[in-house]
Amino acid sequence: MLWRRVSVVLLLVGAATSLAAQDLRLVTVTRTPFSQVESGQDTGFAIELWAAIADELNLAYTIDRKNSFPEMLQAIRDGDADIAAANISITADRETVMDFSQPIFASGLRVMVHAGQERASVFSVLWSKDLLLAVLGAVVLLLGGGMLMWGFERRSQEYFDGDAQEKLFPSFWWALNLVVNGGFEERVPRTALGRIFATILVISSLFIVSIFVAHITAAMTVDAIQSSVQGVNDLYGKRVGTTAGSTASTYLDQRDLQHQGFDDLETLLAAFEADELDAVVFDAPILSYYVNTDGAGVGELVGSVFLRENYGFGLQTGSELREPINRVLLRFAEDGTYRALYVKWFGTDGAR
Repeated sequence: MLWRRVSVVLLLVGAATSLAAQDLRLVTVTRTPFSQVESGQDTGFAIELWAAIADELNLAYTIDRKNSFPEMLQAIRDGDADIAAANISITADRETVMDFSQPIFASGLRVMVHAGQERASVFSVLWSKDLLLAVLGAVVLLLGGGMLMWGFERRSQEYFDGDAQEKLFPSFWWALNLVVNGGFEERVPRTALGRIFATILVISSLFIVSIFVAHITAAMTVDAIQSSVQGVNDLYGKRVGTTAGSTASTYLDQRDLQHQGFDDLETLLAAFEADELDAVVFDAPILSYYVNTDGAGVGELVGSVFLRENYGFGLQTGSELREPINRVLLRFAEDGTYRALYVKWFGTDGAR
């Protein structure tokens, strides 16, 4: 038993010694706060974690920053890079073409919408085009009805006595009061035609008022449904964006949610800021970092984290790096190195 443990240790030491003699190729992509360039230096949570691992194993490496996530993963699959570091989700499909280290971050997907997304209000509904046209039509009908009553009653009572221009508003006011209040007791029609017409108006007013109330209520309900996004189930019919080939894109496809795929995160966020998208579905920690830094006041997160997943370092299939990296990751979790790095980048305790 002792000999077996010694053998394992010797193998790991031998592997580390062999790797130390190489100039490893690390491939990454800009995904703040996991990997980015600041003041000309490569940094970020994943990059600094790898740097600590490389220092522990005495490994030399160079960094190749790719333009897109698929390009980064392809470099690993093609054997053009030894390790990939960013927000790389460990998935079954990817595991068939590459290896992964132990998880380095527990994540998931989240929905981001525009900050202060519009809610339905009485004012927004009242200023809708359809309702304004309906109100205009009602005014025209009331004017017509009032002038028709003027024609019936102008010789029978003093209120309507006068020319059409003079009695235009009094006639409109009479019709308005009749419809809204159901009657105008001070100006009861005296002619037969006037009484018949007034009765028709009173009965019609019951339907007219009901139609207007129903229209406003329906418009507010529809507007509330269309404008408010509180989670992934509210995204149907919205302009949704994510990055092409990502786990978020796969998830949206599985839910039959129409969405636009972007080549990189920067283009995706630019489209969101330009109001070309209603919502973004992407990795929760990256969206959280965005809304608290560059996207403060632009976007806000809604709903809870879904499709929980783990990030890991991507490696070539059968890579000798896997075991030494995992061993160091376990030690970092025990001695507080991982926790300190997590707090530095995310401000909370990332105990694993």
